[in-house]
Amino acid sequence: MKRRQFTSLGSTALASALLSYWPASQAQPTAFKAGTDYLALSKTLPTESAKGKIEVLEFFWYNCPHCNAFEPTLSAWSKKLPKDVELRRVPVRFRETFEPQQRAYYVLEALGKVEELHAKMFAAIHIEKQTLEKQDALVAWAEKNGIPAAKFTELFNSFSVVSKARRAAQLQEQFKVEGVPALGIGGRFYVDGSLSGSMERALQITDFLANEIRKGR
Repeated sequence: MKRRQFTSLGSTALASALLSYWPASQAQPTAFKAGTDYLALSKTLPTESAKGKIEVLEFFWYNCPHCNAFEPTLSAWSKKLPKDVELRRVPVRFRETFEPQQRAYYVLEALGKVEELHAKMFAAIHIEKQTLEKQDALVAWAEKNGIPAAKFTELFNSFSVVSKARRAAQLQEQFKVEGVPALGIGGRFYVDGSLSGSMERALQITDFLANEIRKGR
């Protein structure tokens, strides 16, 4: 599913349309090619990682069924990363109604609750069929999961969280994200399921590109 289609679909239709977005896994080729398997950005973007670290960004949306399906694979992959590779999640905003979930993610991050509650948010939406698209619903969900409503609301409306949500939207634009899930590597490369054939293969490409960066290429 292409990015421009998000603006004309409701949330339910979006989720249904996304079900056909990613092709099935393909066999890994002997080499990955720029412009075919992944894209090289025309301009290297600054990263938030320390010198000597390779930043990998995952662009996602909580309502996306493919992001939900990809999360366990990504989580397992992240636990085996070399010490010089850092994963950072970036919630996208293809339209303004995505912003509450963006902010909710950064509230979890501020509270150190991503590891505990990130997958639970996906489960609430995709397994329990909860509608978590507006602030009041997100506050109620957070409270049920041990976060006081007042604390969640305070952070949700804080300058820090609003700024991070705005920065996430800027990164999405800079990487020219066309669909989710998608990955940005080292501020230089972009890959998604449409380019790679599957998100499992996208992770193989990410490992390859991280190694290229490591070699100074």
